[in-house]
Amino acid sequence: MKAPRFAYARPASITEALALLQKHGDDARVLAGGQSLVPMLNFRLAAPKVLVDVNRIAALSGIKVTKNHVRIGALARHAELERSADIARHLPLVAAAMPHIAHPAIRNRGTFGGSCALGDPAAELPACAIALGATFIAAGKKGERRIAAQDFFKGLYATALKTGELLIAAEFPLPKPGYASAFGELARRHGDYAMIGLAAHGATQGKKFSDMRVVFFGVPHRPQRRAPFGRTLHGQAAAAKAIDAALPKLDADLSPRADFHGSAATKLHLAKVLAGRVLRQMEGVS
Repeated sequence: MKAPRFAYARPASITEALALLQKHGDDARVLAGGQSLVPMLNFRLAAPKVLVDVNRIAALSGIKVTKNHVRIGALARHAELERSADIARHLPLVAAAMPHIAHPAIRNRGTFGGSCALGDPAAELPACAIALGATFIAAGKKGERRIAAQDFFKGLYATALKTGELLIAAEFPLPKPGYASAFGELARRHGDYAMIGLAAHGATQGKKFSDMRVVFFGVPHRPQRRAPFGRTLHGQAAAAKAIDAALPKLDADLSPRADFHGSAATKLHLAKVLAGRVLRQMEGVS
């Protein structure tokens, strides 16, 4: 298959990019790493009239640690996150997720912002962003606006980004002392999209669970925090016995849908198996 005909623009600044996006509206698509968009073009699943290539915009790149947060630019490559000492130190959940994203060749080109803006329900980084309480920053005609990760992902390939807006970065708050993270997913082959995945973040201080943020992905049409399940763990001993006792609560808290990976019952079973494995990985769990 070949992509449909399109015009191509390569702005050198966020201002230029926004002008193009606002001029062409829904007829424009942003090109960053292109690891999802280019196949969609070739299969004629997308047919924009204009591609806006943002790869020359330096302001969209980089990883920066401040007093309160870690800022990840939209153009930060997956491989950059994977190798970053700052990510490993301050956002170990993101570091743990990176090897699960596709394959090295794709991670060399794919971008943080591209993955999040696509809104694929089986992608790893959106779930991590919700679990860690990240905030996305979008630029538009009226300036910048901030969107909590929990509110950013709206559905299947749908996000809170408006026509003419550009995702420029995300800010992750620095984890508090006593907090730990764990990540896992089940896929048919390493590098495939997950049949079911889980990103977890919370406190295990005092050998008890608290403030647990448990986010499943690859189950509904968007990554979602399972708050009732997290509340079930709150105040319980950070131990395998408490985890096992909480797992049946997922019957009411999680509503997977059948897909080509398996039936709804199969996916619910896999979700429980994975939750048991991942939560046992959290620091302090005995």
